[in-house]
Amino acid sequence: MSKLFIICIGLSLFVSCKNNKDKAQAEVNLGDASALYKKYHLDKIQLPPGFSIAVYAEVPNARSMTLSPSGVLYVGNRTEDKVYAVTDQNKDGKADKIYTVASGLNTPNGVAFKNGHLYIATISSILKLENIETNLANPPAPKVVYDKFPQDKHHGWKFIAFGPDGKLYVPVGAPCNICKRDEPIYSSITRINEDGSGLEIFANGIRNSVGFAWHPVTKQLWFTENGRDMLGNDVPKDELNHAPAAGMHFGFPFCHEGNMPDADYGAGKDCNDYTPPIEKLGPHVAALGMRFYTAEMFGPAYDNQVFIAEHGSWNRAQPLGYRVSIVKLDSTGKSLGYSTFAEGWLQADGKVLGRPVDVEMMPDGAMLISDDYSGAIYRVIKKG
Repeated sequence: MSKLFIICIGLSLFVSCKNNKDKAQAEVNLGDASALYKKYHLDKIQLPPGFSIAVYAEVPNARSMTLSPSGVLYVGNRTEDKVYAVTDQNKDGKADKIYTVASGLNTPNGVAFKNGHLYIATISSILKLENIETNLANPPAPKVVYDKFPQDKHHGWKFIAFGPDGKLYVPVGAPCNICKRDEPIYSSITRINEDGSGLEIFANGIRNSVGFAWHPVTKQLWFTENGRDMLGNDVPKDELNHAPAAGMHFGFPFCHEGNMPDADYGAGKDCNDYTPPIEKLGPHVAALGMRFYTAEMFGPAYDNQVFIAEHGSWNRAQPLGYRVSIVKLDSTGKSLGYSTFAEGWLQADGKVLGRPVDVEMMPDGAMLISDDYSGAIYRVIKKG
């Protein structure tokens, strides 16, 4: 074996290791804020008076987010195979490091954090990265927590979160636009112990939920639901639902919007037998991530109100969504109205500038918005 060959092999290994390290940990220099503002068309985004928006991080195909108690933001994705950790160590309101903490996964959309461990939802599995924050730059290999969810890719990407009961909540969408499968796990939100035991169906009759949260006072589950397609431009509407107890049925595939029988499966069904939505959202807006606002920055008018990321329609003659909406609730959980909080990612000429996926609240009260279309995470603050 020639010395030249050995040297080449050595150089190749050095470059390979260096590239792997670079992929695991990347120093971030977002550069000039005004240039970023222009790059992501943030001058087009309309917010209530007193609010502003800026780029927090650039993350490819940024989807569901979860924040650890130490302030590390974990971000899943759908079209890529990676999960990222984003840090803002100097607390200046923008990321300074981004780590790739997992790769080679099957649609790792959902992320959740508990007791130092990061949980990741793929199409059919829940994985765990143990003690992830002890070494973000050299993350541990994922361990399988549970791997028996259906393998259907249609509505197979998952949002996950831990509830007040300590269980991990995992949705299983309908593997279709409209159908009724015999297996009860479809069209449901399930929950499971953190060690993977005790899987049970918490709620069913849910076509596809990609966002949920628990009310900060009542500790009860609220979730978004995407309505079926191919019934026209204006029906059915997406939904914001409330599940105060286990065992509730929300109508799919028999009824939509609480009172609209399905054209294919609604015959002979009484929609009053199912739980109606708290609020009917826009038709086909693709309501995804949601959070209750519990901080002080936005002011008391936003206390315990629901922010919803609307990814945007794909099958309406006139596109709709591509925004962050808000549902205001009274103290009993009744909706006081549904309105737009942030918009402009869909222009009047139909040009799409971004697609909100999830929202997350920071300790200082700022709101983060993930955008898988542009590969960015935005930070919204209220000034003054």
